[in-house]
Amino acid sequence: MFAAERRQLILEMVRANGAVSLRELARVVQTSEVTVRRDVRALEAEGLLDRRHGGAVLPGGFTRESGFPQKSHLATAEKTAIADLAANFVEEGEAIVVGAGTTTQELARRLARVPGLTVVTNSLLVAQALAHANRVEVVMTGGTLRGSNYALVGSGAEQSLHGLRVSRAFLSGSGLTAERGLSTSNMLSASVDRALVQAAAEVVVLADHTKLGTDTMFQTVPTDLITRLVTDEPPAHDDRAATELQALADQGVQIAVAGAPGGSAGTGSPGGDAVPARQQRRDVPLPGPRRQVPGVGSGLRPTSMLGEQSPGAERGRVADLRRR
Repeated sequence: MFAAERRQLILEMVRANGAVSLRELARVVQTSEVTVRRDVRALEAEGLLDRRHGGAVLPGGFTRESGFPQKSHLATAEKTAIADLAANFVEEGEAIVVGAGTTTQELARRLARVPGLTVVTNSLLVAQALAHANRVEVVMTGGTLRGSNYALVGSGAEQSLHGLRVSRAFLSGSGLTAERGLSTSNMLSASVDRALVQAAAEVVVLADHTKLGTDTMFQTVPTDLITRLVTDEPPAHDDRAATELQALADQGVQIAVAGAPGGSAGTGSPGGDAVPARQQRRDVPLPGPRRQVPGVGSGLRPTSMLGEQSPGAERGRVADLRRR
């Protein structure tokens, strides 16, 4: 492929997806990341795109949101490694919330093996991944379906989360910076994500390295409310991603880094969870106290949609959930 053809294809991918990693570009155009990096620099010099941590985005600073078909094919190996590692932070009998996204969908597939787990979600994809897990109870919010990412949004979703208390929230987004925290490109999605954050004692963000340093329109989780970031190992040449990770750690965010498939053996987690040998993990200690929400419990056992009136004992259990 000639350089002009290669660069045209790169430009088309960025325009179609909003943001694309160097790894993905190199795979599609069948060349090395070094060559792709030179192409991206040339296109940036022409004002056709902007370089970001390990990738390229649309020019103008704020990336637009990609649809689910595009997202599902981006950074698939990284998302798998992140989901594998994030699953180690979920315990038996816990009650959690899981937001919408392709990375959280990967996490949900791994949570199907956790006994006694209760998962509250606004994502049809997360619910589908857990639909046949007979030891996991799934509670869906109300709301209006947003077809581009198969998520329930709007006032119905937000109201159904009011008064809910769980131990952890697992969220993804379109961008993450130390200065502004997690952000997304859609106002309705951002509003529901903020409601999910309010329901949790801890917030765990799942974001691959291409999202580090990327800022989008609507803030969902400010940095001081992020307990932990689970990400993948940035490329060795990506100094900006390493700088962003350090800046997040300096602000009290615990960093857990998952290696891509074939990486070196990992270490055990602080809580004693075993990390599979295919992953590499680096935890940055939390320097100070984090936000805690009183009254957190893991004994939630709802079986109907939040806000739905069910007969007998089930109605009492849902009402109890809402009081808590």
